[in-house]
This record gives sequence, C-alpha cells and structure tokens, in this order.
Amino acid sequence: MDKRKDDNIIINEKDPNKNIDKETNKEELSTEDKIKEIEDKLTRAYAEMENQRRRYEKEKDDAFEYGGFAFAKETLNLLDNLDRSKISLENDEKLKNSNSLEKIFEHLDIIKKDMISIFKKNNIEKIETINRKLDPNFHQAMMEVEDDTKDPGTIVQEIQTGYMMKDRLLRPALVAVSKKLKKSEKKDEKIENNEENDKN
Repeated sequence: MDKRKDDNIIINEKDPNKNIDKETNKEELSTEDKIKEIEDKLTRAYAEMENQRRRYEKEKDDAFEYGGFAFAKETLNLLDNLDRSKISLENDEKLKNSNSLEKIFEHLDIIKKDMISIFKKNNIEKIETINRKLDPNFHQAMMEVEDDTKDPGTIVQEIQTGYMMKDRLLRPALVAVSKKLKKSEKKDEKIENNEENDKN
C-alpha cells in the first residue's frame, strides 16, 4: 500500500479503485461499485413497484368482479323467505285448495323466477346436489339418511340451496347424505321380508 496526497486515504496498489479511509477503516467504493449499488437499489425499487402494481390490479379486478358479493349473499335470504312463505301458505287450512292460494303461488313463482334470472345474469348459480357425491367445498352435511340403494356420502336431500358467484362460494348447500343400514337392522328387515313371503 502506498501513501499519497491525502493523509487519511491509503491507496491500494493492487486495486487502485479500492482505497481505504484511515479514519473509518473502510474501503472507499469505486465509481463502478457505486453505479452497481445504485443499479441494484433501482432494480429492487422497480420490482417492489411492479409487485404493488400487480396487487393493485388484482384488488381492482376483484372489486369489479366480486363487488356485489356481500349484497348477493344477503339477497339469498329473499329466495329462502319466498320458499318458506310458500310452505307456510300450503299448510294453512283456510287457504288449502282455494283459487286464491293458486294465484298467490303463481305470483310467488314469477318473483322467484325473476330473481333467479337476475342472479344468472350476475353469474350467481345454484349448486347441484341431489345424487351428487358430498363435496365439502360446496356442500355441508346436516344429517345422514340410511339408504342401501346409494353409495355412502351420496346426497339424497337438499335442506337449503347453495350458490356460487363465478368461482367463489356464496354459501354451501345444506344437505342430507346417505349411509349404509346397520347389520342388525338388515337382519330385522330380512326376517320381516321372510315372514311376509311365508304369509303369501
């Protein structure tokens, strides 16, 4: 190493671009090193800006695509209430088999069809259930029904309709699934069948 001009700077003879500051005992960066460091910082800053831009674009697209998600979810209650109203009217002894009841049902059906049509226009679709295999991503099993004619886990009854909004679940379908009969029950059933056959 060679000492020149500035007492605080020691010139590195092997690499004159890397000089050592005596006070800080650190190598001074050459111009090329400084440029590389600045380029590195710029590259990192640009990458961070790109990531933020992509996040913003995704959030903007999601807001556009699914902005009505909460509203749509709440609106499903209207469909449920229409169905409940229909069941309630069907069980009303005073209205049973009357012309008034038929007219009310016609109007309720028109309202329901219109609502389903509006849902379809906004990419809200009913989840298929009956005779499908239970899928926990779309269905929620509420009870099991003994049924030897179907594979275990097959949906045999829909308790509440589920809906999708594009590729997102608005709400799962509440369903009843099949399960195999217990062995003791099968034996009882066979005995009953044999007794009936003997009588015949």
